[in-house]
Amino acid sequence: MGKVYTQASVSLDGYIVGPGGTGFEHLFAWCTAGDVETPTYQAERLTYRTNAATAAYLRDLLDGTGAVVIGRRLFDATNGWNGSHPLGKPVFVVTHEPPQDWVDTDTSFTFVTDVVEAAVAKATAVAGDKHVGVGPGSTVGQAIRSGLIEELRVDLVPLTLGDGVRMLDGLTDAPRTFGTPQVIEGIGVTHLTYQLS
Repeated sequence: MGKVYTQASVSLDGYIVGPGGTGFEHLFAWCTAGDVETPTYQAERLTYRTNAATAAYLRDLLDGTGAVVIGRRLFDATNGWNGSHPLGKPVFVVTHEPPQDWVDTDTSFTFVTDVVEAAVAKATAVAGDKHVGVGPGSTVGQAIRSGLIEELRVDLVPLTLGDGVRMLDGLTDAPRTFGTPQVIEGIGVTHLTYQLS
């Protein structure tokens, strides 16, 4: 059976997006900073170009993930990836109200109007022996508070954004410790993997 993890590109001051939806060109510059290619499910749309260490890190995520859980804010911000998630895996969207005009696409989107625990349970059932990715954003904080996240992956980018949306938005039961991370050095990014217990 796989694990439930969360992963995001994060600024040094903890943001996954800057003020007014800005900063993506900086947060994701590492995705094309090298010469080792790692294609996604839609290689023509997204092929990572990194160093070898980052490529191995990405391959583990891409090949090992069986389903994804996200919040409605991310779904809306990406317009549901225009109906085709880059991982090509089933996506479970936690929302109070599903969009009325959404039609089936080549990615399986399931709108879960229950708590995040229900979405993770559904995703885990679909993923089988593969991993379930959660978040980022407030969905991650809810999942951590519920004890669902087993692994926290931070792609730490050396910049500050000053404001925006935090990776661990809504995680208020502090202080909380995460132990010593596994560290992978990329180009313009440091990948930190924390095991949660």
